[in-house]
Parts: sequence; structure tokens; C-alpha cells
Amino acid sequence: MDLSATEADLVYQKIQAILRGLDDQNPTQHSDPGMLRWTLHKSLDRNPNSGNIMVDVLIKELEKAELEDNLHYIIPLLHTLMYAITKAAYISDELYEQVYVFCKKILTLPKPYCTIGLDYAQRLRTEKKVPGFSYQKMVVLEQNLKRDVNPHQDKVLLFLDPALVSEAVCNTLLREIQGSQTSHSSVSCMIYVITNCIQAAYGKDTDIALLQQVLKDKSPEEVELLFQDVLSVVERGEQDSAGSRQRHSERLREVYKKVISSQEESTISKLQRILLPSPKFSVHLWTDDDQLWKELMLFMREAGTTDAETEYVKEPELNLDSEANEQHRISVWSNDSGIEKDLPGAEEKESAKLYRKPCIKKKGADVDSVVLLQNLTKAPKGSRAATLQRLSGQSTEVPAGPDRLPTARVVILGDDRALGRLAKAYYSFRKREARRPHRTLKANLQFYCIPILGEGVDTSADMESSAMSDICEISTYLGQVDPWYDKNINTLYDTITKLALMPPCPSRDSTSDPFILDVASYYLRFGLQPVFFQIYSVKIHFRDLTLEPVEDVFLSELKIDLQDCTFTKCK
Repeated sequence: MDLSATEADLVYQKIQAILRGLDDQNPTQHSDPGMLRWTLHKSLDRNPNSGNIMVDVLIKELEKAELEDNLHYIIPLLHTLMYAITKAAYISDELYEQVYVFCKKILTLPKPYCTIGLDYAQRLRTEKKVPGFSYQKMVVLEQNLKRDVNPHQDKVLLFLDPALVSEAVCNTLLREIQGSQTSHSSVSCMIYVITNCIQAAYGKDTDIALLQQVLKDKSPEEVELLFQDVLSVVERGEQDSAGSRQRHSERLREVYKKVISSQEESTISKLQRILLPSPKFSVHLWTDDDQLWKELMLFMREAGTTDAETEYVKEPELNLDSEANEQHRISVWSNDSGIEKDLPGAEEKESAKLYRKPCIKKKGADVDSVVLLQNLTKAPKGSRAATLQRLSGQSTEVPAGPDRLPTARVVILGDDRALGRLAKAYYSFRKREARRPHRTLKANLQFYCIPILGEGVDTSADMESSAMSDICEISTYLGQVDPWYDKNINTLYDTITKLALMPPCPSRDSTSDPFILDVASYYLRFGLQPVFFQIYSVKIHFRDLTLEPVEDVFLSELKIDLQDCTFTKCK
């Protein structure tokens, strides 16, 4: 019996089920493409040899969809394909070339197909030359692993409103995140990167099982040194314009021989399972309105952007009642040109240093208040649904910032009420930054929305559609803009709640196959189509002058209760 033919047939049937779910306007739980996609990718963990088979079937279905003009298949299948390439143990050169050619072919299609195709074509061009590059980059950024060159900070903040998200969902998600972070330490993630890069380059030509065992027996310091060696090889391969896959493989072979120099390799080798750990989630129960501001400022301090970009010199405390001290607050007009050689006596005192009044100390002209305010409203690359980047009609079309800025990703679970609260928190700290430009959040800020029906909502078959459209209006709109989001994220609003209520299976590990965590991770990794919203601020005045005006912020709809007013007829 041909196992490869059987595996190909199973993969084909799963992909056909996903396509039927994409055609179904009201998918049931059995035809949910989000759940089917999850089971398809999980088969790569069970059988590392199925990577080539899955990529081959997916690229054929994509070519067929492009030929038959089924454009609604392309983005969901392309994301599924790229995730399969990232998780696969080994992909042949021929398949890399086929996917690369297809991505270039869809550049002639309108947005968003051409933009996503261009992004994936650029990734594949590097992946062909440096196999395992996408996996390495993803794990290093998500786990914040140490790098000697070009360090980067990336943090995921998950906010759960206990009043809107059920206790069962909160407990299940916390259990999944805790189990994932406990089982995937920094050292184990470094071992994943080392073994994946070598296996992706050589496939069955190396004894990966032996390599994994030797790395586990080494000290954390030794693993980190080997990890830095692999990162250096990958970065050289990426930056080498004239480089080839063969040259990259030769460099990795040197690292491989260094690790197992005194070990005997097995004559029969096979592809090994290498896990793709979920991003590090920082979970917060959303009980304080200023909690988002506090966590973002703490993240900026941890990333070191405050000290690295701008240093602040505190002004001395002044006694406002003292006339002598009041002179320090008077601006002084300078008549010199600012050029040191033009100063009187500059030739005799070349070593003398200029003295300036206490002020903001700058390291460059690019950190003035104007550019800081541009960074405040900059639309980051790779942002996803519910990216709130427009305030009071202010345009977000500003020059892109440097890639060295850290990235903060805020994930919100809930319905429109949670997004309304997010809009208020976002508007509040943006106003606070506008009053104090030196405290501007110098980071790429992205928001992600996972709709979940809260407790007390009727989830019967007749009421599901109306309840979803009423309290998850924004996510419904996002699904209309992005079919991938609609079929992979939007359809899980009820599935996540039902799975959280199911008792854990006693025969399985409680941390195995964490569905909610995997869905959130997939969303963060492949939510590439940004959607921007306008935040509205309204101020209500009353005829009764004894009542103070009421100010509120909303995203799509404002619901308020007003007392009945008695109007007197004017004569």
C-alpha cells in the first residue's frame, strides 16, 4: 500500500472540505473552515513527511482557483499554504519554485491579492535561498530570543474583560497559555531554531534525532552560542545577494559537525517533528480603564526605546515666588550662528564646550516633536483588523518608521462592547501623549479582534445569526472586507465558547492541542490585511445649565440613556 498516495488523498479531502466551507455563507460547526484549517495544520505535527504532499496539493488548488477565477479561494488557501511551508520539516526546491511562480502570477490581480502575493513572493525568494528562514524569524521575534545583531522587541498583550468574556473561556485560555509557556522555555526554543534550520536545509541527509538529543544534553550557555552561530549563518545567507542554497548549506554543515563531532550518526535517518511554539502572551484582566496605557508604557520602557532614542534632563525645582529663580524661566534670544568656529575666541578655546539651559537632550534631528507626533499616528506594517489609527480626521499617511521600532500587538476578545472600550482607552492615551510629546509611544501598535459571544446571549440556531450581527457588528464588517478573517476567525465566535465549556479529556494532556491559543497565534501571524477605523468623540450639552456636559467616545455606534426632557412651547 502506497502511504504517500493515501496521505495525499486525505490531504485532498481536507482541502476540499475547506473549499466547501468557503462557499457556504452560513457554515455549521462540521463545515467550519477555521476548524478544518486547524486540523489540517495539526496533521503536519503528527506526520512530518506530509509537508511536501500538503504543499503540492495546495498549490494545485490555488492554480485551479486562479484559472477558474474563484478569487475568494486564493487568500485563505495562500495563507494555509504559507503556514504549511513554515511548519513543514522539509520542502523541495521544485515546490519552492512553483509557489514562487504562482505568487508572482497574482501580482496582476487587484488589491489585496497583489499586495499579499508580493509579500509572499519576497519571503519565498529568501526561503528558497535560506530554507527555514520564515520559521527562524517567526520564533526569534515571538519569543524575544537574544540576538547579537539588530535586537528587536515584540510583545503580545491579551486583554480579557471579565464582564464580557465568560469565566470558562478565561480559564481555558489561561490554562493553554500557561501550559505552552511552561513547556517551551527559551533554551528549548533555541533548540527548535537550530534543528529546524538544519533539517530544512538537508532533510533526511542528517540525523536530526541525534542532533536534538545532543543539544538537550548541553548547558544553556552552550546552546545559546550555537544558536548565535546559526543566526549568523542565516543572516549571512539572507544578506548575501550572490549567495546560493548550496553555500548556505555548507555553512550550516560546519555548525552541524561541530555539535555531533564525537557522535555516531545513524545510517537510517527520517524527518523529525519540530514544534512551532505559540507567541508569548501577556494576559491581563481588563479591570482598569488606564491599564492599556500603563502596559504600553511599561513595554516601551522594557524595550529600551526611551533611553535609546531620547534622554530627558529634568529641570530643577523652582520656587515660583522667587524673583531670582523666575529668571531661569525666561527664554533668552541667541545671537550666535550656532557654529562653534564663529564664536568669539573659538580659535583660542577650541576645547571649550558649549553650555545649554536644561532642556530635552536630542541625539539627532529625527526625534523632534514633529516626527514624534508622526510616529504617534503612524500606520504600522502588518497591522490587522481593528487597527485604530485615525483620530479626529487626522491622516495616517505618513512616512514609514524604521523597522527597529518595537511592536506591541493588542488582542481583544469579546464583542462590540470590548472594542468600544478599546476605542475609549486608545483615544484617552493618544490625547495624553499629545499634551506631552516627549512621552509618545515609540512603537508599532497593532490591534486584533477575536469575536466571542458573552454569557447571557442566546446561541440557539435561530438566534445565532441575529445575535452575531447585533453585538458583533464590527467583526461582521471586518469579515466583509477580508474573506480570510470571515472564514477563519469570525466563524469561531460560538465554537470557542462551546469548546471552553467541554470537560477536559482525562486521557490527554491538558496542554496538548490548545485550540484557542492556536487560533490566536494563527491570527497574529497571518492577519496581513489592515483595516482602519475612525474614532468619534461627542459632547452632549443639556438645556438645564446645572447639568455638566457629557463627553463620550465611540467607534461605530453610541447608545446612551437620557432623562425625559420637558420642552416649553415658545410664544
